[in-house]
Amino acid sequence: MTRVSRMPITSLAVCLVLAVACGGGGVDPAGDSAAESGDPPGAESRSIRNAYFGDVHVHTKYSFDAYIFGTRADPDDAYRFAKGEPLTHAAGIEMSLKAPLDFLAVADHATYLGMFEQMDNPDSSVGGHPLSIALRSAATPADRSAVFQEVLPRERGFVKPDDLLDLDVVASAWQKIVEAAERHNDPGNFTTFIGYEFTAGGRRGENLHRNVIFRDSKVPGIPFSRIEANNNPELLWDWMDEQRAQGIDSLAIPHNSNGSDGWMFQLTDRAGDPIDKAYAEQRMRNEPLVEVTQVKGTSDTHPLLSPNDEWADFGIMERTIGSDFPSQPQGSYVREAYLNGLALEEEQGFNPFRFALIGSSDTHNAAGSFREDDYWSKTGLLDITPEQRGSVPRKDTGEYDDPTRQYWGASGLAAVWAESNTREDVFRAFQRKETFATTGPRMRVRFFAGYDLDKTTLAGDDGIARAYAEGVAMGGDLMADGTGRSPRFLVWAIRDATTDPLDRLQVIKGWTEQGTHHEMVYDVACSSGSTVDGAPHRCSDNGATVDVTTCSTHEGEGASELEALWQDPDFDPNQRAFYYVRVLQNPTCRWSTWDAIRAGVQPKPSLPATIQERAWSSPIWYVPGHDGGGD
Repeated sequence: MTRVSRMPITSLAVCLVLAVACGGGGVDPAGDSAAESGDPPGAESRSIRNAYFGDVHVHTKYSFDAYIFGTRADPDDAYRFAKGEPLTHAAGIEMSLKAPLDFLAVADHATYLGMFEQMDNPDSSVGGHPLSIALRSAATPADRSAVFQEVLPRERGFVKPDDLLDLDVVASAWQKIVEAAERHNDPGNFTTFIGYEFTAGGRRGENLHRNVIFRDSKVPGIPFSRIEANNNPELLWDWMDEQRAQGIDSLAIPHNSNGSDGWMFQLTDRAGDPIDKAYAEQRMRNEPLVEVTQVKGTSDTHPLLSPNDEWADFGIMERTIGSDFPSQPQGSYVREAYLNGLALEEEQGFNPFRFALIGSSDTHNAAGSFREDDYWSKTGLLDITPEQRGSVPRKDTGEYDDPTRQYWGASGLAAVWAESNTREDVFRAFQRKETFATTGPRMRVRFFAGYDLDKTTLAGDDGIARAYAEGVAMGGDLMADGTGRSPRFLVWAIRDATTDPLDRLQVIKGWTEQGTHHEMVYDVACSSGSTVDGAPHRCSDNGATVDVTTCSTHEGEGASELEALWQDPDFDPNQRAFYYVRVLQNPTCRWSTWDAIRAGVQPKPSLPATIQERAWSSPIWYVPGHDGGGD
């Protein structure tokens, strides 16, 4: 039975009469686009903000790798797909969304932007290059993979001089990307952002990639790439600061840090010197967000970093990008970065890791795959079949391939709480960090903290407005009030009605004490309605099951909504801490199990048969005293 669950003592019916907050805004209760508020587009109330879902990491034919993989869709195709039109995959299958997205950014690789389309033309300026000839003769996925591997050292800046790059071609492709974004931007209905990917990394595939998203139509004549930066993101930040001084505002979003081999959240700069205050301030000025989930896995945490978190083993990709090298967990995951940031703030007064969370797809098909039961993976003709993905044995040998892509998934989406679906308001939500991430389902998450929040806060039609007025929303700082009072946290989630119900609502807390990192996962609302005997912070099993022979589900006590008014039982008013929300959906089949069922074989034993889709809020940081930062 689907129901709203309430935990004893700590619970609060957040949405009792809040039809606007729970069913209106950018999405309806089913999680689909376009609310039926009765207001014209863009005229939503500015006192409550609305949930909008999008993808800011989409590659089209202008990306060197997407072109090698067979993708020929352009930015116009990507935007039409996001608005609800079907798009044909390079292999001929039709790709479509259940419901349109609210916003999208094409983020093609700046390096070699548009070059491979020119290389495919024997009469172009680069048509006679050996790599161009190899590209045109690539007839099989293995041929395409060989071209990709040959390009990687060049793309990463390790082949000099570069006799392939033509900056006039890059500038022309960039202009086409800009023009497409301008054509499809429809304030109040569909928002486009002009953007690109700054692709930097090491010889072993260590990832330092960022997506650069511009505030509005003011953009440079050519994107800043690893060519100028020599694989150093700090030079990207310098460039962004220079552009901002000229009226061109942007933000950079690190992504897929799980494949960074510890590079993404190092405690030194690229020169190997310890991080200092200037570094922290510049990084936070330019990088308020991190992409925590995408097709190449999830970068929340790792079982080796969070051994007491039963749900840490999710979306783990153990390898660096485009390689078989292992990626070390330390320095590669968000939660550890939050903890390291707290320690730096406590010891030295600055924090370079005070960022918010979003998801996005990193599709190289111009179309994100957000559903495990309708999965077309990422890399065009290289992984469109189950055999290529390693989920089904090859017919000729009966053996499984062992590609990295077997660990990928149908993820993720960026979500914001914004006043309207416009570039201005969505970008402002990015900047103030009022964002959350999902693995694909359009579940919605609210998170507030304050000292005066109580069960009457949301008792009227102005409830969400009162929560904003009386508390701090996700992404913000909660300052100590000087009395030692324990704050209250208002936590709420609503399911995407097109997917399965919710299992539980959790608050993840992190703090440091005497140089040691600590974290705790609290179940604060349970669809089962009860906790485990002897474990007051852990929900009992709600009875939801999956039949992995058919992928049919039994919902058990799954909930449509979960909510809580929660206080930290271990609160110390003198201790810095961060809190963020994780929402877990009932288990469902993983894409690899769907592949196996459709092929008439058993699911691959080494892969998870089921997953729990999830969402994460951005943190709220508790700051003791009045010496902390703010937004």
